[in-house]
Amino acid sequence: MWCTSCALAIEGVLTRLPGVVDASVHYPTATVWVKGAPNAVELTALAPVVKRLGYRLSELEAVENAHERLELESRYLTLRLLVGAVFGMWTMLASLLIYVGALPNASIEQVVAWISGAFSMPVVLYSGLPFYRAGWRTLLAKRPGMDVLVSLGVISAVIVSIGLLWRGSAEVYFDTAVMLIVLLLAGRLVETLCRHRGLKALDALALPNVMISAWQKGVWVLLPVNEVAEGMRIKLTPGELVALDGILDAPGWIDTASLTGESLPRHFNAGQKVYAGYRYLGATPLVMQVTAEVGKRRLDRLRDEMRRYQAQKGELQKLADRFAAWLSPLALLLSLVTLFGALLFGVGWENALVRALSVLVVACPCAVGLAVPLASLAGSGQAMQQGIVLRDPAALETLARIRSVVLDKTGTLTTGSHAVLHWQARDGIDENTLQHKLTSAVSGSEHPLAQALARWSGGQDQQRSPLKIGVEEFPGEGRRVRLTSGEWLMVGSASWLSRQHIIVPSQAEDAALSFASQVMLADESGWLATLYLTDQPVDDAEPSVKHLLASGYLVAMISGDRQGAVSWLGERVGLPREACYAQRSPEAKARLLQALPSPTLFVGDGLNDTLSLAAADVGIAPLSASEPAREGASAQLMTPGISGVVKLLSIAKRTRRIMGQNLFFSALYNTLALGVVVIMAIPPLIAVIAMAISSLSVTLNTARLAWSELDQ
Repeated sequence: MWCTSCALAIEGVLTRLPGVVDASVHYPTATVWVKGAPNAVELTALAPVVKRLGYRLSELEAVENAHERLELESRYLTLRLLVGAVFGMWTMLASLLIYVGALPNASIEQVVAWISGAFSMPVVLYSGLPFYRAGWRTLLAKRPGMDVLVSLGVISAVIVSIGLLWRGSAEVYFDTAVMLIVLLLAGRLVETLCRHRGLKALDALALPNVMISAWQKGVWVLLPVNEVAEGMRIKLTPGELVALDGILDAPGWIDTASLTGESLPRHFNAGQKVYAGYRYLGATPLVMQVTAEVGKRRLDRLRDEMRRYQAQKGELQKLADRFAAWLSPLALLLSLVTLFGALLFGVGWENALVRALSVLVVACPCAVGLAVPLASLAGSGQAMQQGIVLRDPAALETLARIRSVVLDKTGTLTTGSHAVLHWQARDGIDENTLQHKLTSAVSGSEHPLAQALARWSGGQDQQRSPLKIGVEEFPGEGRRVRLTSGEWLMVGSASWLSRQHIIVPSQAEDAALSFASQVMLADESGWLATLYLTDQPVDDAEPSVKHLLASGYLVAMISGDRQGAVSWLGERVGLPREACYAQRSPEAKARLLQALPSPTLFVGDGLNDTLSLAAADVGIAPLSASEPAREGASAQLMTPGISGVVKLLSIAKRTRRIMGQNLFFSALYNTLALGVVVIMAIPPLIAVIAMAISSLSVTLNTARLAWSELDQ
């Protein structure tokens, strides 16, 4: 496929097949999504139908192949545009000399007219070829689009011009044909480059091709990850990214944030399952047995689901397709009515053909084509000034109609790191004494909560950390430290301290802080202190959420974290408890998101959010987002916090108003121009100038968006 017209042609044929309920062709990934009876959607049933149109249908294309295909299409379009620009320049120059009367006599005008035609031939025969091919295929599929209009306009302009030259007239229309081809080729090239960039979201879900240490024939050997099969045993080194799904042979600390969104690493026991994308945080190598090889991992399934979401079209695209479906037949009908009507009223063949050509040129919806992209570009420029990067300017259309705003928790509404929220200690222990003892207990620990305690107590300063003669670790529970002074300290969970025969007083159990992570400290005298830690909300979380609620949006928070932490954060930022959803997997997040009133907006920062970013109508990644989340989102915030979401929604509403006005102006132009050109004779050049004036009105109206102030 070379353009979206090809995709529409295939889609039109497939939707008419018996047993097929719905079909959607996604051009960037060359993917067709078909819904229907099992025998109707098999490759053997669909491929012959598509082949008759001149295309080839095969198994699902790899993302790497889609990149290569779009690279080729970009070079293909660039070459044709270059030919069109170089030769078209001379065509336009020759035509201009004739139009302004700069030539001394009719004989020289005739020669220059032939030169104009000669220079237009490479443009018409080479640069315009894709339009003719796509137009023919869409006609075969009974889904004619703009390519049909462009093809007929170009061919008619050339035929009429050659006829005029043959009769000795210098009033030719080769420049009309050239202008149509070059302008539309430029638009197709920009569209292809934008679609190419959109594929990066799928790239980000692919783990790197690394070498894996695998147990084979009694020895550990390094194998490419693609060669590691299900059932093999592999070794994980400290800090290594888990590349395959598997079951652990021994316990260890695992960072699961990439897929679950949990703010803290988890301690996995032997026999528990881990997934590709997790990261091993232990201090010694760990062995696991592979349960899913490359292509069958949970991450691979997420990637396939993301492609499925992309292949289905949104309402705006469907409206655009319906618009194209009736515009081209109407323009063709009016052109034929003009031709035969002029002949009936005694107009000669030459003038009748020129009138029909003018109708085709006027009917080409150039202003309609500019109405939305220009406003999107102006809106994205204003968003950039507010610290928001729009990777897909077309998303502004959907953002203006958003009904549901869904926020991730960790890293989106929160800073992503824990801090001490509250502490209480036994009588006689002040803050300085507590911090000194805490420094001794937690320094050197790799546990995230211990590191947060070290930051609060100053334990990251090695000079403040007393010498220890012994450290005994209890993974997932606590640690015992013996100092050179002979003193010992214990830090860990309340249940672990109880098993160590430490009496925890009831006043240390604070029910109001049950949402927070609780850590206790004890010494030789017993319980010493209880500290409560939590992931703190970003500074602008509360005012932003309240502004969204006041604006009428349905606002929800969906997280993989535990219920207590999610409920507490929801209360802090102003969300009701029923709008806070906890312990949701990536798949459950996407399903819940789709159940909310649409269009939906999702804001998330992790690898576990990529499926939700694809399932939502629009996805936004905050400043601290991971690479996969940034690539999967339509927009990215370049400033801390989520206030950029509020600003972007305001910009989108104003942009959509401009889009509506532009569409009204362009529709008014088409209606009036078509009416005038049917009634009276208008040269094709005047029709082209009228198109330019219409485009200029759209451009000036769009400029108001950049001049106006952002609503506060």
